[in-house]
Amino acid sequence: MSQPGLSPDALAHVLQAQKDARKAFRVLRETRTISASGTLSFTHRIPGEEKLINLGYTGPWGDDLDEVRTSVVGFDGTVYLGKGGPGGEGRYTKLFREHPDVTTISHIHTPYLGAYAQAHSTLPFLYVPVQRHRFVRELPVYIDRRQPEVEFILDQLKVEAEIPGIVEANGGATVWGKKGLLALADSILLLEEGAQFQVLAAGLGGSKPLGPGVLQQQWRMSGLVPKDAIVDQDGRIHHPAAAE
Repeated sequence: MSQPGLSPDALAHVLQAQKDARKAFRVLRETRTISASGTLSFTHRIPGEEKLINLGYTGPWGDDLDEVRTSVVGFDGTVYLGKGGPGGEGRYTKLFREHPDVTTISHIHTPYLGAYAQAHSTLPFLYVPVQRHRFVRELPVYIDRRQPEVEFILDQLKVEAEIPGIVEANGGATVWGKKGLLALADSILLLEEGAQFQVLAAGLGGSKPLGPGVLQQQWRMSGLVPKDAIVDQDGRIHHPAAAE
């Protein structure tokens, strides 16, 4: 297989991204993480090049639910494979330009993240698996669409560089990651699971803050802090060795 403008390495990366996307679509569909209408897409960076792979889910009405609508578009809007957009920068190109460590971004509608979106609510991280690998404590909510979504994302990253996504008011969520497409799909699944449990907990009086020692236990476990670090319940970290 050859394609003008795409090296053999780039084409191999496209094929791997399609394989990963098919698996992600299947898992997110079968776990009912995707809402019924099937709004889901990934945009994935080709390493070392200013080119992005767009991978779209066909939704419930597609003839082949595992089909991956694929295009490759340069940062400047040049289409190398498939059908591009209206020209110029894509929806999230500026994020990839300004954050070269971001590998993948996804826009998705899910039932429980969607509930937070309908409520114009930030998503607090009260589910331990979501909090385990990050210091950030919540997803911000994007409400005023007079500001382009990518500009809102970039503004939020200037405030907190490690946020992994946003809640899109009255829509779904946009989530990004630095470890590839399947790692991002796993993050989406956990975020949706956490949102689901928090919504269900509302009938029992609501989710409670993480208990004493949870952050210390989880951040030590994931390697975010050294094994001897002390973490207060509010997330402040103390390094005993530094105090000596």
